[in-house]
Amino acid sequence: MKKAFAIAGITFGLLSFAHSAEADATGTWAGTMSTPNGDIPVSFTLKEEGATLTGSTAGPDGTETPITDGKVDGDNVAFVVNLDLNGMPFTMSYKGLVKGNSLDFTIDIFGMPVMLTVTRAPAA
Repeated sequence: MKKAFAIAGITFGLLSFAHSAEADATGTWAGTMSTPNGDIPVSFTLKEEGATLTGSTAGPDGTETPITDGKVDGDNVAFVVNLDLNGMPFTMSYKGLVKGNSLDFTIDIFGMPVMLTVTRAPAA
């Protein structure tokens, strides 16, 4: 019986360590997106609350656009950004992996994957 409790305790401890090792997407992230018209600075302000991700993104003009449908699963994040380009709706779907102070995104733009890596801004 003592052996069963010891195994249960070790298992619980390992699971707790694995959970605490998950990266948190909360914070401000910045990077540069390469486009045919040149590099564009982008930033994200994200807040992780359990399995939900909220926040916004900003382009070179600084205009904030909210993210929608934000989800967190361990180190994986996903969300959608809906834009209006002169009356034409435009949706970008983001899937990312948090790796410490970097966040690697694959963005679905018109069915084509675009890669983007952003880094966490130092805490103020």
